[in-house]
Amino acid sequence: MKKLLLLGSSGSIGTQTLDVVRAMPGEFQIMGLSVNRNVELLAKQAAEFSPRYAAVADESAAEAARRLLPPGVTLFAGAQGLLEMCRACYGEADMAVHAIVGIAGLPAVVACIQGGMDIALANKETLVAGGALVERLKAQHGVALYPVDSEHSAIFQCMQGLPDRAAVKRILLTASGGPFFGYSREQLEGVTVEQALKHPNWSMGSKITIDSATMMNKGLEVIEAKWLFSAQPEDIRVLVHRQSIVHSLIELQDHSVLAQLGCPDMRIPIQYALVYPRRVPGPAPELDLCAAGALTFAQPDWENFPCLGLAYAALAKGNRACVAINAANEAAVARFLRREIKFMDIPRIIERALGNAPQGDCQTLEEILEMDAAVRGAVLGR
Repeated sequence: MKKLLLLGSSGSIGTQTLDVVRAMPGEFQIMGLSVNRNVELLAKQAAEFSPRYAAVADESAAEAARRLLPPGVTLFAGAQGLLEMCRACYGEADMAVHAIVGIAGLPAVVACIQGGMDIALANKETLVAGGALVERLKAQHGVALYPVDSEHSAIFQCMQGLPDRAAVKRILLTASGGPFFGYSREQLEGVTVEQALKHPNWSMGSKITIDSATMMNKGLEVIEAKWLFSAQPEDIRVLVHRQSIVHSLIELQDHSVLAQLGCPDMRIPIQYALVYPRRVPGPAPELDLCAAGALTFAQPDWENFPCLGLAYAALAKGNRACVAINAANEAAVARFLRREIKFMDIPRIIERALGNAPQGDCQTLEEILEMDAAVRGAVLGR
């Protein structure tokens, strides 16, 4: 029985991870759960899965959690409490599923790696801002990292059975294009929050849904792919695939192309990360290719969706630039969701942050978080 620590249990990835656990009785034991502030759902999950530990990142919600959690669950509160829960699982948890949104998830990833846990990673910002740091720590502590993003899971799956990494010539990341693919710049300038939150294929949290609408999500995935698969930026290409059936592809040196297909259901990559390298029945539906219809591919619209190009530019400039664009994006999306800025202000804010970012790399977690806070503060006017 694999012992899991689930960070971010109230979000889309977290709840679907628990769907997988339910569908595979006897396979997993939940050691700990964390939420930001949804303590009602946390209490229900704790009653069902009987974790030893729980953490609530928002300290103002922790008191309510103390009243709601079943007896015997040790509660941790605040950002520091989240790290304390991770450390409490040292020597007990085999794997940590990281589904916390944003840079807030990076310290917990570091703590879990230091505790010898394998990582099932759904937090994009961890590798965008801390790729080099995570790679060093993985090697130092001898842990494995399994991608949970559907695109990176697809690439990982396609690489199984290859003689070596050198067989891969190019990585082809697919993108749905979001709800506005084909829009003119004039149309994009008038996009509302409600329109941006209506993704055509996936059910996700608000931040990642906005990122998909701007295509910043795909830019972040390009940076992730560089670290996950030791790829050069010029060997990572993006294809718009509106149906979200082909989740990504790899082109081999002989120009053969391998693809992973499936219904747009995150439980497939979650399950593969949890039970790798096994293939077992799970809760996701079967793919009916006849019902799926035509599968189409197109080039991205680089001009009207500039966030994708900004991510490539950040990769070329260095890690500090990647930290800067990630922080600027998080802060800009938060402001857009509060209706303080327009949709197309998001790439403009990211571009300014990129221009102001110094060359070079952050070497430590503290440097990454300090730079993140500075850029975020500038965007939020603090």
